[in-house]
Amino acid sequence: MNPSKNIMMLFEPKRPYQELGLILRQQLINGDYQIGERLLPERNIAEQLNVSRTVVREAIIMLELENLVEVRKGSGVYVLNIPNKSHGREAIISDDAGPFEMLQARQLLESNIAEFAAIQVTPGDIVKMRAALELEKEEFANNTSDCVGDEQFHLCIAKATQNSVLVDMLKHSWERREQSPMWQKLHSRIIGRDYRKEWLDDHAQILSAMQRKDPIAAKHSMWQHLENVKQRLLELSDIDDPNFDGYLFNSNPVVHLKNTV
Repeated sequence: MNPSKNIMMLFEPKRPYQELGLILRQQLINGDYQIGERLLPERNIAEQLNVSRTVVREAIIMLELENLVEVRKGSGVYVLNIPNKSHGREAIISDDAGPFEMLQARQLLESNIAEFAAIQVTPGDIVKMRAALELEKEEFANNTSDCVGDEQFHLCIAKATQNSVLVDMLKHSWERREQSPMWQKLHSRIIGRDYRKEWLDDHAQILSAMQRKDPIAAKHSMWQHLENVKQRLLELSDIDDPNFDGYLFNSNPVVHLKNTV
């Protein structure tokens, strides 16, 4: 196989945010914006190019990682550098999935894992889930940045399915998140920690469904938990921007689950 062909393939956009990132990048090359100028608000870009706000957010992160733009909290997105015209489509620096794409995948995977786990769960599994939740509470009370309890709680639910393939799939999704520059860049904008208390409450509801061996409630609670995570990440990462209206749009094309059969 021709090595040069591999390199060219690496820079082909595979994800919606990459396609949009290339469009925004080309606008910089074309002179639509000058260094120091502010980009249109996310809402306007989304409406103009007929994409969701989450895709715009991910495309901005892509340009941040290229050091082309800077997100100034409460102010907007400003141009730092203009890309070299000769670099053309060499804008995609990795095959990284966008953070909201990752969350959507987790929502689909983990809600079904929770449903099955509620059927298969044993008393021993419940003990381990309680221990993970207690660790989460301890980490929160000690004001640490550790999220070991959070990961352990989700892992305990996967293990309760008694299916090693599902456990491996969950581990892979978490490892991919931890290694993602896109995910880390999004989290670098988040301030405060009250959101972790909200997620503790979500976990308590999931555990309650597990204890009752209620698969429908378990599936719904996990789905809603990850929906809450997504919405809080959207809000916390740009909450001071007067143009922010993330709560007005539905970034997930999948119909929300209802607590019914």
